[in-house]
Amino acid sequence: MSSASFRTKPESRVRGEKPGDEDDDDAGEERLPSCFDYVMHFLTVFWKVLFACVPPTEYWNGWACFLSSIIIIGFLTAIIGDLASHFGCTIGLKDSVTAVVFVALGTSVPDTFASKVAAVQDMYADAAIGNVTGSNAVNVFVGLGVAWSVAAVYWRVHGGVFVVHAGSLAFSLTLFSVFSVFAVLALMYRRRGNIGGELGGPRRHRIITTLFFIMLWFLYILLSSLEAYCHIQGF
Repeated sequence: MSSASFRTKPESRVRGEKPGDEDDDDAGEERLPSCFDYVMHFLTVFWKVLFACVPPTEYWNGWACFLSSIIIIGFLTAIIGDLASHFGCTIGLKDSVTAVVFVALGTSVPDTFASKVAAVQDMYADAAIGNVTGSNAVNVFVGLGVAWSVAAVYWRVHGGVFVVHAGSLAFSLTLFSVFSVFAVLALMYRRRGNIGGELGGPRRHRIITTLFFIMLWFLYILLSSLEAYCHIQGF
C-alpha cells in the first residue's frame, strides 16, 4: 500500500469501498452494492474508519502497523471486558461466573478471528492452534504477572501487603486442565491417517470435533457456575 492510498483509505471506507474495489475498477468490473451491503456498511463504518487508520507495513519496517494494531486491539478488548463485567453485574451474576462466561468470551473474540484467518491462509495448523496457546500464555504470564507485580510493589512502598484470595480458582483451573488434556488427545487422534490433520478433514470428523470442543466449553461453564453457587462441592 502506498502512502497516498493510506491517506485516502479512511475516506474510502466511509464511502463504503472495500479493499479490493480498486482492482475491480481497473479490471472494468463494477458490482452495485445490495441492501444487505448498505446495512452492514452503516453498522460497521466506525470500525472500518478506525482500522483504516492503521499505517501500512512499509512504515518503520512494519513496527508502526504492529504497534498501532496492538494498541487498538487492547483498547477494544478493555471495552469489551468492561461491558461484559457491567452486564454480569446488571443481571446479578457472581464475579467468578461473569469472568468465565462473558468476560472470557468477549476478550477471546480477537483471538478467535486471528485463529480463523490463520487456519484459512496457512498450510499447517500450527499458527491457528499456537495463537490460542500463545495468547493464553501472554494472559497468564504477562497479564497477571505484570499487574500483580505492580500491585505488590505499590503496596510494599506504602507499607501494606498485597494479597489475592483464591476463591474458586483451584476448582476452575483443575477443571480447565482436565478438559485441556481431552482437547490435546482429540487433536492427536485427528493426526491419524483417515483424518490426516488437526484441522479440516472429512465433513463427519469436522462436525464431531466441533461439537466435542463446544461440549467441553459448555461443561466448563456449567460446572464452574454450579461450584460458584455452591451447588457442587469445590476445593
